Amino acid sequence: MVLTHLDPLAASVFSLMAIASLLLAFVMLGSRWLNNYLYAFAAESWIIAILSATVGFYGNYPELYFIAILTALFRGLFLPYLLWRIVRRLNVAREIHEILQPSSALVVGAFCVLFSLAVAYRVGASLGLSATVAVLALTVMLSMKLIGFLMLAVRHEALSQILALLVLENGIFLGAQILVPGMPLLIEIVILFDLLIVVACFGVLIQYLLAGAGTTSSLELKRLVG
Repeated sequence: MVLTHLDPLAASVFSLMAIASLLLAFVMLGSRWLNNYLYAFAAESWIIAILSATVGFYGNYPELYFIAILTALFRGLFLPYLLWRIVRRLNVAREIHEILQPSSALVVGAFCVLFSLAVAYRVGASLGLSATVAVLALTVMLSMKLIGFLMLAVRHEALSQILALLVLENGIFLGAQILVPGMPLLIEIVILFDLLIVVACFGVLIQYLLAGAGTTSSLELKRLVG
């Protein structure tokens, strides 16, 4: 694991990018506007791409440069462009169907971070890594996963749920880049292209949802049965 012997500058860089990614997840959680979701997701993906390249540099993993380029182009440009086209086609600008107000969702998200921090410290202490960036990486990874699940639970606009899944997957990908930087290249490429399948399937689902139920709320999926 590369994080056990990082110099202070590298540890600070990793910490800054991990925290920035988490803050962008909170931007998505605290907003109703779909364009804000897209901008935050694109920025988060670019940060993760830079993080991959940085891990490759400090850990001597040259394959991570290729992953960084794929992440920047695929997650940071191509997927946001596809989602932006869906937003324009549906003519939906904001989240309408929600259980929690954005302010309440932010409070719940903060508790998710506290829970993730407690779990990360317990795991780090058991592995003897309590004073390394590994604890922060694990905290951010778990927090983004919980925030993604929270968005799935409290937002019912179909496009919001696509982005919730992407935030969840971004958290897993960020944690993997820091905690398991030597993960095989093929696995990481498969993960990237799986996202394209997810977005494509959700795009088709949204079209059928709009045609069959007259809305893009996932609450109306039961009306498509039969």
